[in-house]
Amino acid sequence: MVSNGFLVLKRRETANKLADKLSALRAQLWINNFGDSRGCRYDAGMSADYHQLLDATIQHLEGLKSRGVRHVAVVPETLRSLAQPARAAISSVRPQVAPVAPAPALRTFSPKPVAAPVIAPVEAAPVTPRGLALEPVAKAAAFASLRERAMVCVKCPNLASSRKSVVFGVGNIDAELMFVGEAPGADEDAQGEPFVGAAGQLLTKIITATGLSRADVYIANILKCRPDTPGQTSGNRKPTPAEMATCIPYLHEQIDLIRPKVIVALGGTAVEGLLGKTGITKLRGQWQTYRETPLMPTYHPSYLLRNQSLSEKRRVWEDMLAVMEKLGMPISEKQRNFFTKG
Repeated sequence: MVSNGFLVLKRRETANKLADKLSALRAQLWINNFGDSRGCRYDAGMSADYHQLLDATIQHLEGLKSRGVRHVAVVPETLRSLAQPARAAISSVRPQVAPVAPAPALRTFSPKPVAAPVIAPVEAAPVTPRGLALEPVAKAAAFASLRERAMVCVKCPNLASSRKSVVFGVGNIDAELMFVGEAPGADEDAQGEPFVGAAGQLLTKIITATGLSRADVYIANILKCRPDTPGQTSGNRKPTPAEMATCIPYLHEQIDLIRPKVIVALGGTAVEGLLGKTGITKLRGQWQTYRETPLMPTYHPSYLLRNQSLSEKRRVWEDMLAVMEKLGMPISEKQRNFFTKG
């Protein structure tokens, strides 16, 4: 709101409200006369730089709105610094009348420029340092807020317009083990849950073979929307590097909130999106590190559906045995011998 010439900002505002507040401030600067019957413009002494800054701020907010940004954050330190300069500027720009002159004259002055609030899109919460774990209630609230932001994301207009669902993720937010794929497919887009098609059913079997369940782990993708397939009536496509780079901050927040002990990257595209490395055949089975977390690259379950040789199944299972050992899980002799010829 604008009250007595002051702009009142909250720490978190909608882009619409903040743009309206600044527009109202600009309007009031033109019409306030503080009781002068000749209607002196309140902003008469403001510099051209001041008006350019105000106009640029409003234009920036309008641009954010056009890109779908719902909220902006105002740095608290800037709000505190605004208080004194704003009051000083207002008091210094009141028209001053010479006591003996035949006609009142405005005293010339050079007001200090009013600092503009530092504005940034509210796109991602601060990364939680690995050494600082959130309390359960705060963690659940942060995760719910992250989900809410992801569910209305329109950063990729082509994906937002073609999707049926935003496939955020599923599982235990306190999981020690996290699986990351590349992007939802048609089945996932329809149901709003990752890995529910044929490949997802195989992943569930792999998880169960370790002694865990889907409810014990967390499953997500780099992309939260299914890559669009214009001109195709069926099938999926590989996400582009640009799409993955745009969407991956949501995954980063998921990882930083969940704080898993191990991440399993499913398939070459996921490994490329996470690590920037190619060649899943050479990378699988080799421990990597991602966001301070041990990461195991392995084949995507869909690869095993296409290539059902015992040797390939064994390679994936060996990767999972390494994961189980890293987590300190008990491994039976039967589990150690899965997919062996003997």
